[in-house]
Amino acid sequence: MIAGHTRITTQALTSTARAVAAETLGISAGDVRASFDDEAGLLALHLALPLSIPPLAAVVADPSLVEAFGGSLTRRAQDAQAVIRMRVQQLTGARLSRVDMRVTGMSVARERRVK
Repeated sequence: MIAGHTRITTQALTSTARAVAAETLGISAGDVRASFDDEAGLLALHLALPLSIPPLAAVVADPSLVEAFGGSLTRRAQDAQAVIRMRVQQLTGARLSRVDMRVTGMSVARERRVK
């Protein structure tokens, strides 16, 4: 066996983070922006993305749709942060100090999504 080393590029880390965030939140990976910063030897992941919401008229008719979508926007973002952090670490082997998420917009879901 020949000794050597393996490096995972920033582009590969970024692509993985975008895919994980998109899958976790049920949005398109193309809508997710991701970047990393060094934070005392760990990586801080920064995400900017939209969140999907149920049709507002449907929420008026059935307020339980908010819970079916995973709760309030704040709760959904907070819950997703932990999942994204764990999955990115599992897939890449990188150690993340935190996941910062900035919600950049909303998209109305066409179909009812149940978590």
